[in-house]
Amino acid sequence: MPELADVFRLHGPAYLAKYHNKLLPSHRRVMQDVRDCRTEAQDGHVYTCPQCQRKRYVYHSCKNRHCPKCQNDKADQWLAQKQALLLPVTYYMATVTLPAELRSLVRSHQKALYNLMFKASSGALQKLAKDPRFIGGTLGMLGVLQTWKRDLGYHPHIHYLIPGGGLAPDGKTWCPARYDFLMPKKAAANIFKAKFRDGLKRVGLFKQVPPIVWQKKWGIDIEAVGSGKEALKYLTPYIFRVALSNKNILKVSNRDVSFRYVDRKTKKPRILELPAEQFMSRFLQHVLPKGFQKVRTFGLYHPKQRHKLKVVKEQLQPKESTAVTKDTSKQNSGAKPPVRFHCPCCKVEMIRTGKINSQRGPPT
Repeated sequence: MPELADVFRLHGPAYLAKYHNKLLPSHRRVMQDVRDCRTEAQDGHVYTCPQCQRKRYVYHSCKNRHCPKCQNDKADQWLAQKQALLLPVTYYMATVTLPAELRSLVRSHQKALYNLMFKASSGALQKLAKDPRFIGGTLGMLGVLQTWKRDLGYHPHIHYLIPGGGLAPDGKTWCPARYDFLMPKKAAANIFKAKFRDGLKRVGLFKQVPPIVWQKKWGIDIEAVGSGKEALKYLTPYIFRVALSNKNILKVSNRDVSFRYVDRKTKKPRILELPAEQFMSRFLQHVLPKGFQKVRTFGLYHPKQRHKLKVVKEQLQPKESTAVTKDTSKQNSGAKPPVRFHCPCCKVEMIRTGKINSQRGPPT
């Protein structure tokens, strides 16, 4: 089956030569890491069958967060670690988007404006939450930035996972949200627009925004998504999903790349064929700036505020269930099981007998 790595091996050299002076170092690094992931270009280990002496060479992963081979292995571990944040209440998913007219500006100033998206949207949601008409307390928020549409188009937006309620200013009282309602979407969107506008002025980019942007309605969608565990499982793919997984790449030719995606409106699969250069350009526009934190916590979920989360749990959970919760968290620590391989001939477990140095290649 074709993979993203095949695209970069076949078409990467020409792309690098053409855009050598314009290509960001982060884009160049992704192309190299994805191409070399789990190949002889990486270090690795040698496994040997104790009976027939058959050898197996296992090469390391690149661990790049944009690599489709590496990210899938981390989801279960992350999910287990975040169980401790959950509260026994209904959870909500808030999705924050920007008008289409702002996308080119954001793409040209990614680090500054992604940070502004987080700051303005989390601030807007927290401001409304503190209003006694809605909740009257501080929210816990887990947010993740996603930049792509299903056809690899550029569409930056943030998903927030939010428990239905907040902690009152006294630091002790839990204020539950009303049934199936967290806060008004229109009011949240208007506050987000105002905060984003003010942020653009601070970073000196306000004059580059078309005036029509401030006349349009901005969007924040807020929907109930069930219990904490259900909501966390729903959010997890957004944390570790890359712009395009290998399973959706159908064909890599000398000219084009074909891939499959599901149309958002019709819910039906579609196939898109792009020239290889255009495909790589679309994929690489979703590479995040070096060191950028795409998953962030706010309010009660921020590490400095999690001592308050314990107060909330004591109010919402019966004391006898607390011990069970702690035991479960220990069992689901997310520890990665040791890698095991079995000989295809003898069916016995192979033993790790050596290391592979990528500079020298596999031992002969």
